[in-house]
Amino acid sequence: MQPGPNAWTTRQIVRVFLTLAVLALLLYLVYRVRSVLELVLVAGFLAIALGPPVEFLVRRHIRRGIAIVLVYLGIVAAIFGVGLVIIPPVVDQVNGLSKDIPGYVQDLRKSKTFRKYDDKYDISKKLNEQAAKLPSRLGEAAGTLQDITVGVFGALVKLVTVLTMTFFLLLDGGKILRFFLGMRGPAEEERLRVVFEGIYRSVAGYVAGNLLISFIAGGVTYVTLRILGVPFAAPLAVLMGFLDLIPLVGATIGGIVIGAVTAFTDFPTATIVWVIVLIVYQQIENNVLQPVVYRRTVQVAPLLTIVAILIGSTLLGVLGVLVAIPVAGAIQIVVRDIWNRREPAIAIVEQPGTS
Repeated sequence: MQPGPNAWTTRQIVRVFLTLAVLALLLYLVYRVRSVLELVLVAGFLAIALGPPVEFLVRRHIRRGIAIVLVYLGIVAAIFGVGLVIIPPVVDQVNGLSKDIPGYVQDLRKSKTFRKYDDKYDISKKLNEQAAKLPSRLGEAAGTLQDITVGVFGALVKLVTVLTMTFFLLLDGGKILRFFLGMRGPAEEERLRVVFEGIYRSVAGYVAGNLLISFIAGGVTYVTLRILGVPFAAPLAVLMGFLDLIPLVGATIGGIVIGAVTAFTDFPTATIVWVIVLIVYQQIENNVLQPVVYRRTVQVAPLLTIVAILIGSTLLGVLGVLVAIPVAGAIQIVVRDIWNRREPAIAIVEQPGTS
């Protein structure tokens, strides 16, 4: 009996199983080296983000290697400057708080409410018991400190690794890309070059725009808190700027944290003023600033933005949230290019035959 026209041959079955086996092996290898791929992803993202300032210096006839070093030094100087702005006020306010603590304790002891709960729940006795146990817990604290030290050292190693990879990507990434594109033929090289340039402009523009929005958010926060007389205005402004980097929900989270701080400073006046400022700023950011950044750079639909953020947070945590939108924009550019290439082929296939 002859096999039907749709029957699979032994060779086809073996080929399918081999393909699935190779795919499973590749997925397993990706899973095994996921931590390395995470560092490569971060380095690639930083290289694209730092590309515009490096290219700006190169156009000013500065050698690329020196331009990269200057950009790195600029970042270090910016971090150092932020530290100078934040640390002295924090130290002064913490010192003032430590001087005021004895007075707070005396006021607490004079409180009838505290004495009532102290008599009922033995708060003072329990505090004294916990204080007596502190010496025995020094060993645990030493172990915790050792774990923290190891964690910090590991983080520093990863940071140096990422910065080193970013340096070489900025230095030779263009040459490597042109080498691989040159192996594809003139027509394919031009098409891929347009795709990669679109990805570069999209991601770099998103990073620059998002940093600008976060800087504005931090500035508005600092000015508002200074006017209200809220302590730790500079650290809270930096926190707001950092959280604002997180799409969609970052500004809201930062606003809630700062609102809680204002509640301990001058409730309800400072809290009400802060809530009003936060609502007005979020309306401006959501309806004016963010649409300009997202539509002119990554052009990702709101639904896809939410899906990308959820996937990014699941895979890479906070890092995934930060890079979710630019990565989604890059994937969208690639998919659009593939679809545009398929349309002419589909049109040719669907043309009616001539008699």
